Amino acid sequence: MTIGIWVLGDQLNLEQAALASSRPERSRVLLLESCSVLERRAYHAQKMVLVWSAMRHFAGDLRDQGWTVDCLETEQFSTGLLAWIERHGIEELRLMEPVDRGFRNAIERLSLPIPLQWIPSNAFLWSRDDFADWAARYKQLRMELFYREGRKRFGVLMDDDAEPMGGQWNYDQDNRKPPTKGLSGPAPLWFEPDAITEAVIEKVEGLRERFALPGRAHPFRWAVSRKQALEVLEHFIATRLSGFGPYQDAMVSGEPTLWHALLSPYLNLGLLHPLEVIQRLEAEGLARQVPLAGLEGVIRQVLGWREYTHGLYHWFGEDYAVVNHFKATAPLPHWFEELGGSGMRCLDTVLGEIKTSAYAHHIQRLMLLANYGLLAGLDPQALTAWFHRMFIDGFDWVMLTNVLGMGVFADGGRLASKPYAASGNYIKRMSNYCKGCAFDVKQRTGPQACPFNSLYWDFLARHEPELKRNHRMGLVMKQLSKLPEEEIAAIRSSAANHRAMAASGAT
Repeated sequence: MTIGIWVLGDQLNLEQAALASSRPERSRVLLLESCSVLERRAYHAQKMVLVWSAMRHFAGDLRDQGWTVDCLETEQFSTGLLAWIERHGIEELRLMEPVDRGFRNAIERLSLPIPLQWIPSNAFLWSRDDFADWAARYKQLRMELFYREGRKRFGVLMDDDAEPMGGQWNYDQDNRKPPTKGLSGPAPLWFEPDAITEAVIEKVEGLRERFALPGRAHPFRWAVSRKQALEVLEHFIATRLSGFGPYQDAMVSGEPTLWHALLSPYLNLGLLHPLEVIQRLEAEGLARQVPLAGLEGVIRQVLGWREYTHGLYHWFGEDYAVVNHFKATAPLPHWFEELGGSGMRCLDTVLGEIKTSAYAHHIQRLMLLANYGLLAGLDPQALTAWFHRMFIDGFDWVMLTNVLGMGVFADGGRLASKPYAASGNYIKRMSNYCKGCAFDVKQRTGPQACPFNSLYWDFLARHEPELKRNHRMGLVMKQLSKLPEEEIAAIRSSAANHRAMAASGAT
């Protein structure tokens, strides 16, 4: 009996569950590069290069382990899969359960001539059933509670008395320093494309016009194999881990990575497993006497936030994708698709970095891009799809909860306890973007006012009755109530003018 094992592009781990369910001598492995993914979403060119090159490199790793592997290019998944089944006499198909819900639904709609066996995923620390058992105990599913449970469950940064090292679970307050003048981080580890990657770049460039792919394919410098991904992990530990904590929220022009780990693309493709990353960070961090605040901070992103958002994606279910608490409907301004041209130095800086590398760190995503979407009332589904398309680490399970829940509060508080809304003052404090900007961050109204300011106060005014009921918004809502009516009217006029300009395609 020949068992077929279909490995998806985000399941590139030699120990993934479908491979673990069989043996090389009785199996044949399939990896499919399908253009049909681009018919639904025009992904950033760098993301397509990463995924397809990583798949081809993974095929080589599998062959080195004795597997028979077919890495095929096709227009449609269905035609490629069915032809492969017939050509090789596959009698049973095994597939590790996809993380993204839509892909499983699409596979289930296929009329397969052979049995399909779903293998539960082992790509995350918490299974979906385990997360559901945890979630059923709480009315409010707050990340901090989940994170503490994970620390205990996996014994991470715990002392001999089963208490958190240092006596605290969370050192977030120590990791929010604004950038100092001239702040720069150590150089990240990048790679030159090999022949396999160069061939993929050529393929992607050939598809650019057909699918209107955004972003640049050159220069491409991401890791594309497990070996390289492990090198990135070790480089982060050696050069960036000790300085990660204090400035992890800082934003600096010309410094797109600072001390960030750049591991999320490799975790999300399966080239790295979260537990091995956490354990390596903990062991080396303690051995090197890395400040506990920074070590805890980076581990919390993997053990806490990443596992939490994945769990919520499946716990919330399909209806979560269409939530729109504030009934926002504004179309995305042209500069989102063009990756520049807003006239705002903060946005244009980050959009330019995304154009080049398909990357921005978490504060740039939350407090610039998503914050703008929240304040300007952008359609949350359109914004989520944009995040999914543009980022090197973007997948459905990542972006739904991050954008709809954390970013624009479209779920009304099921994930976050308050909207993460901020004016230009936050951007000025946490970045150097305001220097040299055409807009004045000190102004709330008028043609030169920072759009983040007018949009921020307009957002508070538009949703005042609801936001006043949120205890975490009490201080700022009191500030709103002290503004004269004529100033609020001017603010709302400036905000309306900006939204009209954005919708018209002007700058």
